Amino acid sequence: MILTSLATLLSFATAVFAKIIYAGVNESGGEFGVFAPGQVGFGLPGRFGQDFAFINKSTIDIFVDQEKVNFFRVTFLMERMCPLASGLGSKFNETYFSEYADAINYITQKKGAYALIDPHNYMRYNDPSSQPNSGSVIGNSSDSTAATTKQFGEFWHELARRFALNPKVVFGINNEPHDMPTDLILKNNQAAIDGIRLAGAPQLILAPGNGFTGGHAWTQNTGAAGDAPSSEFMNMLKDPLKNTAIDVHEYLDIDFSGSHDECTQPGPSNLAPLTAWLQQNHLKAVVSEFGGGNNQNCFQFIDDMLSYLSANDVYIGWAIWAAGPIWGTNSPCCGADTGSLEPGNLNDMGQPNAFQTVWTQAIRPNIPKTLKRNGISSLQ
Repeated sequence: MILTSLATLLSFATAVFAKIIYAGVNESGGEFGVFAPGQVGFGLPGRFGQDFAFINKSTIDIFVDQEKVNFFRVTFLMERMCPLASGLGSKFNETYFSEYADAINYITQKKGAYALIDPHNYMRYNDPSSQPNSGSVIGNSSDSTAATTKQFGEFWHELARRFALNPKVVFGINNEPHDMPTDLILKNNQAAIDGIRLAGAPQLILAPGNGFTGGHAWTQNTGAAGDAPSSEFMNMLKDPLKNTAIDVHEYLDIDFSGSHDECTQPGPSNLAPLTAWLQQNHLKAVVSEFGGGNNQNCFQFIDDMLSYLSANDVYIGWAIWAAGPIWGTNSPCCGADTGSLEPGNLNDMGQPNAFQTVWTQAIRPNIPKTLKRNGISSLQ
């Protein structure tokens, strides 16, 4: 009944130009505490509030009540949600899930915002010790330790089943696949979409591409092996509800990594091929990760990109990287001294962090006043 009702709703929706309807910030922390190269299982499951955490509720309040955003991308680690002992699939660590669900429910039910569920795994599973390069590629049939595409679908079926009645959830299939066959990403994405819809969950889905799902590289070969462009496969995705968008990341520094404090890569021109592809294929996209350093150069580059997204009707949302409860004085993006976007924190020099600088100068002026506040997560 849920699927039928939403399909009817979408079919009668008026054909209007899309606009930015989701705007907000990444909440990073659920994937913390496992980085130990070569030590499989290090930090699993970890201690909630010490090794990992999802959100500070008080700062979610600030973002919603004062900054008027409506969108949070909340990270988690698949090896914690699905313990290594049982493998990827429908058997969850219920303690970890309950902690994650509490964060999602606070955002969506208490604050009325939308929450993007983000398995932050680079489409890999079983060894997060040195992400993004560790772990077995999901669906790699030549790797006996790899989780299968079928297991990935089962995982998403179970996760979606648990959130099927929460209209303000958005399902992000996986963070930044890279260095794997692009047709395998298509298969994994499709398995996730199928699992979500079979669970009776009608909400918006975001599907990533290859090359760390970089928007600038969407129409290019990617990775050391020269894997096929995302543009050759991601238009083949099938969603019976037609409620799936493309998940894009776009950093603005020299190598698109988000690790440098200077911005040199212009978003508008770098995204132009993706924009044309989206238009040609009648698809929408969300830029769910981007960032810039604490300097006037980056403020301008961020403003230019967000203005470009607003001016092109194929883009419906964005979220900057990153806030989160346990960043402290560390910088998650864009130079060692920028600091996180977590309200109340400082940078590594005891100075104002990115919430007081980057957010104030480049993000706050670009938050639309007409964001989506009600209804099921969707393309409009």
